[in-house]
Amino acid sequence: MSDHSEASAGRRRNRLLPAISLLTLAAAYAPVAQAGATFKIDDTKWISLGLGLRTSFQSVEDAAGNSGNKWSNDFNLDNARIYINGQIHKYLKVEFNTDCQTCSNGGEVRVLDAIGKIEYNPFVNLWVGRMLVPAERREMNGPFYSAIYQIFSSGTPFDPADFNLVIKSDGTSAGSFGRDDGATFWGAAFDGRLQYAFGFFRGLRGGANADDNILYAQRFAYNFWDVEKNPGYYTSGTYYGKGSDILTVAVSNQYQEDGAGTAGDPGNFRGTSVDVLMEKVLPNNGVVTFNGEYKNYGITGGYSQASRDAGGGFAMFEGNAYDVSAMYLFPQKIGIGQIQPYLRYVNADPNGSSSRNAYQGGLNYVIDGHNAIVSLNYIYGDLMTKGLDYTSTATGNNVNAFLVGFQWQI
Repeated sequence: MSDHSEASAGRRRNRLLPAISLLTLAAAYAPVAQAGATFKIDDTKWISLGLGLRTSFQSVEDAAGNSGNKWSNDFNLDNARIYINGQIHKYLKVEFNTDCQTCSNGGEVRVLDAIGKIEYNPFVNLWVGRMLVPAERREMNGPFYSAIYQIFSSGTPFDPADFNLVIKSDGTSAGSFGRDDGATFWGAAFDGRLQYAFGFFRGLRGGANADDNILYAQRFAYNFWDVEKNPGYYTSGTYYGKGSDILTVAVSNQYQEDGAGTAGDPGNFRGTSVDVLMEKVLPNNGVVTFNGEYKNYGITGGYSQASRDAGGGFAMFEGNAYDVSAMYLFPQKIGIGQIQPYLRYVNADPNGSSSRNAYQGGLNYVIDGHNAIVSLNYIYGDLMTKGLDYTSTATGNNVNAFLVGFQWQI
């Protein structure tokens, strides 16, 4: 899961077409607000294309097989995405995005998003198909629009749609990369300050959910300062000061009857999160950014600790978790980018299992916002070694890890 998880793919209408299209169809293009260009078919129809790449080098202490305390050395292709967006009517749009899922195992290009959109006014809109399940900000940011490169691998436990890398119907999957098949109503009121998303999804497929119960997901956010501007119900972990002053608090919740456990011992899953983003542009044009997240996940009506210890099924996290980070973007440019140091702390405290945490510090070299970043960071803790093991016998050592990450998109 980690960096393979969900991203807010296809966030722009405006993507760059291949070079051959630019040469042969240049007259049909019109420059647009954010980046790239859009192929205009007529007054209401257009199509756009974009690309995204995230790749990294990571070295982890005591992780090189059976070689004692040697460090691992791994080069990773974390994401390789193609974004396709289009409009077929004033109120009808379509989004189709792919990603190289399971990239670390050779990789397969698979469907990430496939969304039909009815966007009528700011208050009520409907998306149908495969899309992000409304959840806490980290999930809505995805890896490409988060403030920290490995936001997932060293973060709080996953939501159901992000628990498995691939969609399966054997009781071990409720989606993939934070996406699931369903429908989401979303919109905003009070001049955009109150933003909401309410969705219905398949959730867990098979296994404990033998009755095909629906997963319900909601997210409500209030913008106290300036209003965040993102496509649909997507979010960002930072705006690098380009979004003015931001203070947004949000609550999200997911529930599915028989949404966890095994066929013989199913449980009802409920996951509630609170997140806050504060970003302030200082008088010297430096930018202070704070992200905070609290999760409380519970399973009722079954799925005992004994069943969890026995293994198998859909072993969702149950307990409390915290994730806080702070960063400062220096206003001065060094070379072609700006320096942004940060600190982060993550704690996960599962019921019936040992607590785990991670301390993280790093530097982002911000060249072009979320489009071009180089990240260098250090992590210490046992969150990486205990991972998703929530059994009563879970063990793991505190280890050190270093990562250099590169993110490009257009």
